[in-house]
Amino acid sequence: MSKQYESTPARKTAFLGLGVMGYPMAGHLKQAGHSVTVYNRTTAKSADWAKKFGGTSAATPREAAKDCDVVACCVGNDDDLRSVVLGENGAFAGMKKGAIFIDHTTASANVARELAAEAQKFGLRFIDAPVSGGQAGAENGMLTVMCGGEQATFDEVQPVAMAYARAVTLVGEAGAGQLAKMVNQICIGGLVQGLSEAINFGMVAGLDMKLVLDVISKGAATSWQMENRGKTMVDNKFDFGFAVDWMRKDLGLCLDEAKRNGAPLPVTALVDQFYGDVQQMGGKRNDTSSLIRRLRKA
Repeated sequence: MSKQYESTPARKTAFLGLGVMGYPMAGHLKQAGHSVTVYNRTTAKSADWAKKFGGTSAATPREAAKDCDVVACCVGNDDDLRSVVLGENGAFAGMKKGAIFIDHTTASANVARELAAEAQKFGLRFIDAPVSGGQAGAENGMLTVMCGGEQATFDEVQPVAMAYARAVTLVGEAGAGQLAKMVNQICIGGLVQGLSEAINFGMVAGLDMKLVLDVISKGAATSWQMENRGKTMVDNKFDFGFAVDWMRKDLGLCLDEAKRNGAPLPVTALVDQFYGDVQQMGGKRNDTSSLIRRLRKA
């Protein structure tokens, strides 16, 4: 981690969930000078993190969150989130009045609104703050964070979150961060499908697709996906990055929300089915760029 940290007042913090995203994010908090206590369902992971970064670990979310100014979280889904937040051993039960819970889980907008309301009952403040940038962004402290909540709460927590981010932006009230992340995933799904079709078309036509990608990446067709995944797609390499299983979870959230608000998502629905095909091909843990496997039948 070579992130340059801005000088911010040290805060007592906790981080819940030490997966491929949470582990380095919590590390950046510690390296930025904050006090950090971590919690993970697999206690060996917490112990490993504490040994590596010099922080402390706790046996329950409640214990980790005790007396903290800011509690951050990044877990799998709505149910995982509720399990670490609510109940007698949940984080809310241990947090002091006025503390802030910032949730980086990619979850539903409904659970964000639910937990924001629940936080108020405890005298706490809540920000939903899903992230974009993947594992590399987390490791390099260069995530993009989309937040929903109250302005005053955001203003207080934003400097803390900058420890692992390059941009932390308030986009609306509770739930808006999750909705913005859905927009992000809808964009990515369509881009990856288009890139898959284009690369496969060029290869079938006999083109040197790495050369072609070099050419068109300097024009209007360029994207992060093209620049960072195009050549690995040509090479049929997918053992890295954001997993297909995770993308299907995220697109499911998008499609569920679209049913509620009436927004048509015809291409997103197709791409979701295509990712299902990749799963059936054994690609559950492949990077999302593996959509091209459907076209190659490989």
